[in-house]
Amino acid sequence: MKESHLPRVGISIGDLNGIGSEIILKTFEDTRMFDFCIPVVFANAKLMNFFKKTYGSKTLIHSTASFEELHTNKLNVYNAWEESVSVNFGKEDSKIGSYAFKSLDIATKALQENLVDVLVTAPIHKNTIQSDQFQFKGHTDFLNDKLEGNSIMLMVSDALKVALLTDHVPLNEITKNLTPGSISEKISLINNSMIKDFGIPKPKIAVLGINPHTGDNGVIGHEDDEILKPTLKKLQQAGKLIYGPYAADSFFGNETYKQFDVTVACYHDQGLIGFKTLAFGKGTNFTAGLSKIRTSPDHGTAFEIAGKKLANHQSFKEALFKALEIFRNRKDYEQYAQNKLKKASEKTSGKSTNN
Repeated sequence: MKESHLPRVGISIGDLNGIGSEIILKTFEDTRMFDFCIPVVFANAKLMNFFKKTYGSKTLIHSTASFEELHTNKLNVYNAWEESVSVNFGKEDSKIGSYAFKSLDIATKALQENLVDVLVTAPIHKNTIQSDQFQFKGHTDFLNDKLEGNSIMLMVSDALKVALLTDHVPLNEITKNLTPGSISEKISLINNSMIKDFGIPKPKIAVLGINPHTGDNGVIGHEDDEILKPTLKKLQQAGKLIYGPYAADSFFGNETYKQFDVTVACYHDQGLIGFKTLAFGKGTNFTAGLSKIRTSPDHGTAFEIAGKKLANHQSFKEALFKALEIFRNRKDYEQYAQNKLKKASEKTSGKSTNN
């Protein structure tokens, strides 16, 4: 186990009765993955070997209790618990959900303490993970509580990026959560993420309307005219390249999204139906706006195929590569910002000397 400067990727195991273990093992059967990162799964080595046997996986596993003893060409398993766990593929089980939480909690602490550089999360079951310790609607809300910044759900593929102004909010509460302040803040965060995380200096941002046909001048609701349009106008006046609001029903079908760097949807299904229709299985869920990087595949636990060797690991692999890409982009941005400050300081210092 030689010293390595490769990024460390923390991986939470997700719901043990789902497909998380399968997509992780399938990803690292390709040994070329170890050229890009040092993976650390937060689970239990005995359990991971059970999964290996179940799936007939050839992925090499290294059990560890220390971040100083990580292997550079094996899938490291950090033992988040010691006891045996009974897996029952495809079943909802709150006890299994408690292990999903253990994995996520310890992985998040490792991320906070810089023991891992990025976090990739396998799917959890949002009901079975609920407990006194986890009272959140999903990963995004949990990480928003634990990490610095304000989270934005951002779905990413090679051809399409979709951000959400509201994520796991009931439909009848959407407009309560869309205020001029929240819209302005979140679009600014999205703009900053495009610059810092994706290397787009002047991002073009499209915003979808709240109501059908953006309200048809008040015939189908007043929220677009009274809340959304004035807010977007202020952002435009501040120099951001914001366009819209666009009627959501035809936006994806007529490929208008291709004219922009990112599309901002007002609520979950408005954005994710379009995204998953065009990019399902090839997309990544990225939690933008936070001090640390977290990505996940664009699907859930898939209980219906768990344990049957049918899971497609492509989205998990995309999530891992996207986390590494964003990690590099942030480093480049930080270096650029430091150089810019240094040059500005030198210029100011030179003027002072001349005076």
